[in-house]
Amino acid sequence: MTLIVFKRGFLAVLALMLAVAMVGSVSAQENRTVRLGYVPVMIYAPLYIAQERGYFAAENVTVELTPLQGGSDSAVQLAAGNFDAAVGGLGAGLLNAAKQGLEFRIVGPMHTERAPLATPLVISAKRAEEIKSVADLKGKKVSINATGAATEYWVYAALKKAGLTLNDITLTTVGFRDVPAALEAGSIDAAMLGEPLVTLAKDQGLISVLADDFIDGITVTYLYMGLPLINERPDVALGFTKAYLKALRDLQGDGWLTEDTAKIIEKYTNVPAAVVLRASRPYYDPNGAISVDDINELQRYFIERKVLEYTEPLDITPFIDTSLVEKAIEALGPYAQPTAEATPGK
Repeated sequence: MTLIVFKRGFLAVLALMLAVAMVGSVSAQENRTVRLGYVPVMIYAPLYIAQERGYFAAENVTVELTPLQGGSDSAVQLAAGNFDAAVGGLGAGLLNAAKQGLEFRIVGPMHTERAPLATPLVISAKRAEEIKSVADLKGKKVSINATGAATEYWVYAALKKAGLTLNDITLTTVGFRDVPAALEAGSIDAAMLGEPLVTLAKDQGLISVLADDFIDGITVTYLYMGLPLINERPDVALGFTKAYLKALRDLQGDGWLTEDTAKIIEKYTNVPAAVVLRASRPYYDPNGAISVDDINELQRYFIERKVLEYTEPLDITPFIDTSLVEKAIEALGPYAQPTAEATPGK
């Protein structure tokens, strides 16, 4: 009798455990929300486009976008589990997190900078006669939008082209929105600034572009996903990637020149559409290709700067997962390149 009761009790517990597991599994599948952040500048346009044109919704994916000051903040939130995915520069923080075992994957690229850059080096318009070239920044204070961010590499590249190093300047951080005021007040001498804020500040007579040709073709911003999203909700991860890739394709050629695109960017950046249409534009790979060489160049730079917790390059290939983009391309079909690419912005 005792044995029968025991067996019945065991079976009851087992059934309950299976029921809980099934509910947990169903619950995980029903969670179709993806949380991530963005910096309210132009390079994050793929997120704006996919959201506003209903590409995420068409995949039954709900995207929660949180505004941030710097792209490197996304890596912090991803590591903390507050975000499911991230889009932004591959900065020192994320590389250190990779070394420490953060479970994430680089799923696809975001933007590539080509001259004229969408993130140029700018100065106060009233100092244009004093600071005529990057070489004139020796001994001066230059800002980026976040510590250890990919924009730091931008400054490095601009200085290198002018025969200077980061040791020749004082590097500091100022949020993109605060750059024009900081330049006007003289608290900084130059800064990295993202479009369309550059064109807006130029229209207001506040800033002058000092250099916008010191980078040509490197990709330092990417789409990342945490392993819980990829492994536990693969359908959501794929749906997000498909919508994202569609947005990348919308931004090819004349896709930038539409009033609709400009109005969507205006909504997230608070910069008038008319200004957006005149801004320098970034480039997006419509097939979502990831450049390992570009990632390793960033690693090399941050190792040289001694801001990483390691001194030998990390093998980045285990952190790259191209399968979602490959599946997305299978579903969407091959990309048809426009016959004539639009001329980059002024």
